[in-house]
Amino acid sequence: MAAMEPHPIRLVVHDDLERSRLTVFFRLLLAIPHLIWLSLWSFIALLFIAPITWIATLVSGKAPQSLWDFYCSLVRYATHVYAYVLLAADPFPGFTGKAGSYPIDLEIDPPGRQNRWKTAFRIVLALPALLLTSVLFGGQGGGGGSSGGTSQSAGEEFGYYLSAPGVTFAVAVLAWFACMVRARMPNGFRDLLAYALRYGAQTWGYLLFLTDRYPDSDPREPAPTPPPYRPVALTSEEDDLRRSRLTVFFRLLLAIPHLIWLFLWTIAAFFALVAGWFAALALGRLPNALHRFLAAYLRYSTHVFAFLYLVSNPFPGFAGTAGSYPVDVRIDPPERQSRWTVLFRLLLGFPAFVVDSALTGALGVAAFLGWFAALVTGRMPRGLRGLGAYALGYTAQTYGYASLLTARYPYSGPPGIDVEAPPEEEPEPAWPGVSPSPSLHW
Repeated sequence: MAAMEPHPIRLVVHDDLERSRLTVFFRLLLAIPHLIWLSLWSFIALLFIAPITWIATLVSGKAPQSLWDFYCSLVRYATHVYAYVLLAADPFPGFTGKAGSYPIDLEIDPPGRQNRWKTAFRIVLALPALLLTSVLFGGQGGGGGSSGGTSQSAGEEFGYYLSAPGVTFAVAVLAWFACMVRARMPNGFRDLLAYALRYGAQTWGYLLFLTDRYPDSDPREPAPTPPPYRPVALTSEEDDLRRSRLTVFFRLLLAIPHLIWLFLWTIAAFFALVAGWFAALALGRLPNALHRFLAAYLRYSTHVFAFLYLVSNPFPGFAGTAGSYPVDVRIDPPERQSRWTVLFRLLLGFPAFVVDSALTGALGVAAFLGWFAALVTGRMPRGLRGLGAYALGYTAQTYGYASLLTARYPYSGPPGIDVEAPPEEEPEPAWPGVSPSPSLHW
């Protein structure tokens, strides 16, 4: 796929990951003045100034400079506040949204001409982006994972995705505990929050006429700092994004044989995992035979969900063979593992399961929106496909860790697709943190 031009609204990160325990402990209390001011500013901007900006942009094809400056400051200030509240940055932000005044900031291109048709229907066109933003920034709480045994209607399934804990909410809660213990923000958490902040800023910039370029949900575009090497990682062949409308329409029906076989395989995998747990406690590693079986199961489940959620188009096979599907999982051979981490593996994996549950909500909404887009255009939107791959990659890491396929903790930061070779030197574990990157451009 040809590289796209950089989005007019870009997130810039200058953060050393250090956090003050005192300000972290009282973060919500300290943020109250900002939250009040942001609410008042947003109320005025949306209720009184937005209609004027809409009419002016519709008539002239370009947002007036003064109103554009006003909204730039608002979107930038909202980004500063959310970055502070969510622990993506540490300093107390200012109240003006001044450019370059905060470690997590926005670069916004000067105003340009905008399509009048896009301007006329801006609110309607923004609904998919607003829906995805609500999932990223939600926090309603919700229960359950995506692997229940009872059947659900499409409406109930979609309702689960909307009620699942928002990605930023889940990450911020976990990050609060990590920062209180280590006085440091885990790198993967910071990068995941930065991705959500970037998409939120682009959504509100689009809605408020800063640009008519649609928000980009692809976590790989522009590419952030490469993640650390992961023994369990998603790989992907080049995808032309074309989707058959017929198979898209009947995707759930077509996946039924795979879902039945996956359910049966899950039962066998459970007993294999129990046996592997005892074996790993005794030997300090997972036996080769059990490693191959559980690896094939994890690979197959990824193939099935990549097909079901439109991340890939071909009908998958039933064996979970490595390299047999465009979206695959690279799994390293068995490695020695600490018996203590094996003993408490499920407890240690709890934070990863929380993040995975939140990303599953984003995956479901991305597939829901992609289903309509693919039916209309015959193509899966690049951003939604990238987000789906990111979520599937983290799920593979999480269940690879829980299944004792690796002792490396899941890395939550984008991008979700990794095709890199192992580094010469073993990096620090991804949990609870990795080496900081002082400056990132997303």
